[in-house]
Amino acid sequence: MVTSIRWAKHVSLAALVAGALLGCAPRAAAQGEPKQPSAAAAPATLMTPADLEALPRRAPDRRVAYGASPQQYGELRVPSGSGPHPVAIIIHGGCFKAAYATADYAAPIGDALKDEGIASWNIEYRRLGDPGGGWPGTYRDVGSAVDFLRTLAAQHHLDLSRVVVVGHSAGGHLAMWAAGRARVPKGSEIYMPDPLPIRGAVNLAGPLDLSAHIAEYEGLCRDSVITSLMGGTPAARPERYAEASPIKLLPYGLPQVVVLGTYEDFVPMPLVRAYADAARRAGDSVRVVHVRGAGHFEVASPRSYAWPPVNRAIRALLDGRLPPVEPDSAR
Repeated sequence: MVTSIRWAKHVSLAALVAGALLGCAPRAAAQGEPKQPSAAAAPATLMTPADLEALPRRAPDRRVAYGASPQQYGELRVPSGSGPHPVAIIIHGGCFKAAYATADYAAPIGDALKDEGIASWNIEYRRLGDPGGGWPGTYRDVGSAVDFLRTLAAQHHLDLSRVVVVGHSAGGHLAMWAAGRARVPKGSEIYMPDPLPIRGAVNLAGPLDLSAHIAEYEGLCRDSVITSLMGGTPAARPERYAEASPIKLLPYGLPQVVVLGTYEDFVPMPLVRAYADAARRAGDSVRVVHVRGAGHFEVASPRSYAWPPVNRAIRALLDGRLPPVEPDSAR
């Protein structure tokens, strides 16, 4: 059986493993807990949120506040050497909800990149359930955190000409938005002048078109997370969906890589292809990487078999180019 995929922070790995060993069907997901993706014949060893949280991690070199709220901080990891160091901005997911994952679950990505000579800025931000989270606070936090690299660059020898953004799940959506936010109209509540230039974006199974993703994403998150984030439906808030959806901000003018597993249900492949087609028609360079046998969480683990294509994507984008086509790449 496939163990239940849940984002709630307090579900223990031991409980999940015990359920699997007993061969019992997991209890029905409570309100606010994501459902198990319905992937036929999926392997019994797909990763869970608890598996991500159990990965070893090291303390960051610095934890720095970029704002006054408790959630407005980032973890900075800088490799040894004089630099200047390329930087990956890391944005964690969790269904846009404060009750789910924190920046801590993305820390192993920062550790892995540091070991390979890449600095990282792993950001926390206000989400649904936090004071000021949702619209426009979630987006403004991400923009402020990205731009805060300008404040950190000189002291920590960061190369601001080689910055990429990497996000998983909800963070994948926010990473794509961060890469394209220069196209947000000036009258928008989430407009911020002079955004830090981004060299490329890596989206690890995050929504690309908020309107089109509502059914799948809210169904698996077991909550109205997209409509709550936007403050209404696409019919009620069309301008917000246009200002936040990556597909509506095209073209970005920078290369983008979307990575997802063959057992991914949060972000259906037809919607990924629709985004890639739209981006290419607009003149952008996009690579879609389909990792055989992976689910929603393997792509966010530097210790899984899904990590090498993610790592190659980050390195290529730091040089301003797409990575080579992977053997199992969709296109």
